[in-house]
Amino acid sequence: MKGIYVLVFKVLSDISVKVGKLGLLKFPKGSYAYIGSSQNNLEKRVNRHISKTKKIHWHIDYLLMDNNVKVEKVFYKKAGRRFECITAKALSNYFSPVLNFGCSDCGCRSHLFIADDKKILLNMNMLGFDKVVIKMTCGSCGVCGPEKKEEKKKSTKKKK
Repeated sequence: MKGIYVLVFKVLSDISVKVGKLGLLKFPKGSYAYIGSSQNNLEKRVNRHISKTKKIHWHIDYLLMDNNVKVEKVFYKKAGRRFECITAKALSNYFSPVLNFGCSDCGCRSHLFIADDKKILLNMNMLGFDKVVIKMTCGSCGVCGPEKKEEKKKSTKKKK
């Protein structure tokens, strides 16, 4: 499926991350929304972003690789690439942009926003996005902690 997506994630504590040519950026603790698109395989792109094992390519990769960053929700919409920028512009009316982030190939101010959880959900619904339930393999995403890996190992051993 092709379309656009919004990754909603938390920065668990104030961090500074070197983001390619943008340099060292400070990200305060809080919730964020990142808008992206994939005109080939949306699911593959989102799974790639969620994974902690990947080659760094996009601005968002630098940020999502940090252990203090946890993806919480994903929204998607079947739409052409131009709706990525339309969505970014709509969200800029409600949230604070991280200037120049994720928009080196377009004229937008940003594709990353510091956002309020409740307002994100409301805006995604208003813009016609569907929410995706994230199914991840423990340990591969950075969302599941060591305790969840252990729980998974224990439950696997019991079944044998």
